[in-house]
Amino acid sequence: MDNEKPQSEKLTTASGIPYFEDENSMTVGPRGPVLLEDFILHEKMAHFNRERIPERVVHAKGTGAFGTLTITNDISKYSCARIFEKVGKQTRMLARFSTVGGEKGSADTERDPRGFALKFYTEDGNWDLVGNNTPVFFIKDAKKFGDFIHTQKRDPQTNLKSPTAMWDFWSLNPESLHQVLILMSDRGTPHGYRHMHGFGSHTFSLLDKNGARVWTKFHFLTLQGVKNFTGPEALEMRGKNPDFAQEDLIEAITNGDFPKWAMKIQVMTEKQAESFPWNPFDLTKTWSHKEFPLIDVGVMELNRIPDNYFADVEQSAFAPAHVVHGVGYSPDKMLQGRLLSYPDAHRYRLGVNYEQIPVNKSPFTVRNYERDGFMRVDGNAAGAPNYFLNSFDDIKPDPSYKRPPMQLQSSEADWYDRNGPGEDDHYTQPGILFREVMDETQKQNTINNIVGAMSGIGGPKRLEIIKRQLEHWTRADASLGKAIAKGLGV
Repeated sequence: MDNEKPQSEKLTTASGIPYFEDENSMTVGPRGPVLLEDFILHEKMAHFNRERIPERVVHAKGTGAFGTLTITNDISKYSCARIFEKVGKQTRMLARFSTVGGEKGSADTERDPRGFALKFYTEDGNWDLVGNNTPVFFIKDAKKFGDFIHTQKRDPQTNLKSPTAMWDFWSLNPESLHQVLILMSDRGTPHGYRHMHGFGSHTFSLLDKNGARVWTKFHFLTLQGVKNFTGPEALEMRGKNPDFAQEDLIEAITNGDFPKWAMKIQVMTEKQAESFPWNPFDLTKTWSHKEFPLIDVGVMELNRIPDNYFADVEQSAFAPAHVVHGVGYSPDKMLQGRLLSYPDAHRYRLGVNYEQIPVNKSPFTVRNYERDGFMRVDGNAAGAPNYFLNSFDDIKPDPSYKRPPMQLQSSEADWYDRNGPGEDDHYTQPGILFREVMDETQKQNTINNIVGAMSGIGGPKRLEIIKRQLEHWTRADASLGKAIAKGLGV
């Protein structure tokens, strides 16, 4: 029948409905939060979360350890979170480090970002800070996340990794340039997990006891010193010991050489955000340390290896939606997309009651009206009411935990171009990183790594992709583009 024929060349939902907005999430104004009604965002992310079982779709290969966060500096003027309430306060925590694109059996020294996921067991519930070892990311809107990760996974025809797909995507999405430059530097192959920094990456908010808000970024600076493999060293280690990073962490903790990181924050007022030269909620951008200096918070120490890897690492589940009183979100589009998709991924991978698994369970009181579902193991609240309001129990919402309202732009809800005017400078910050931050050795290693990676581009579109990416490199820094072009013989 004619009505059963596919709608040629039209992008459609899984139910066959044509749609147009596939790259930009629907927001309140160009910098406002994402609206729940953007069904395509949720459909794309929900389907993406269910593509592989049982290992994690991303960050499948990783290791973890328990430890503590000890507060060393009073930041109560910024946040009323109980984890920060006094100098000397110590909170138990779990850290999980990982590679991003590889499977569980992949090598630890692949050129890849590293996951840096933290779970703090606070009196106000579990706070998950789910970031990477880089302060930026490849994209700025969650609608592009599944597309991006597909280019990092295996080609659907050959089942091999595809440099062509990677560089095709990056060349068509210049917002990726900042993160790609970091990835192609020696920071893309850290010497294990102990010698790399960690970042919350997103812009979050801190709220004081009066509800006053500041924007913030979280940093964890390694106290072991930064140490990276060069490209050739990383390649050699992949053959020698594909589990190098996991083994390095376990041996250090077992020998009493407990790794530590200094926790610091950057703070930006709402007024400063209005005049910031870039969108302060753009995940592809950083904040200047000169203008927004790092403020000491505490020291994170990892001092205990889990008794069972599967129970405490494989079953651990981190979600940026899990923030505690005194910490909040921001209109960061990537963060807003992750708020729904991460818990959704855990419900699929571990089950709807994943937060009853001991490693994910809050050690403090949990009282709500969630019931039933697969693997309910806590008695299911026995005969207590399963609805609210009711006349039989004493569970009451505490008004002291009410979050203050967030002032939004007075604007129309629409699918705003994430790279529209005022959001399209993808070159200034990567250029500064290459010219002013990297020394000569780091510059040359980065050029060598880029040339090596781009040499893998193949197929009939090879030259087109290379030229498109070379234009991005050149716009960031002319000498960088010239050196890469020379290395590629273009």
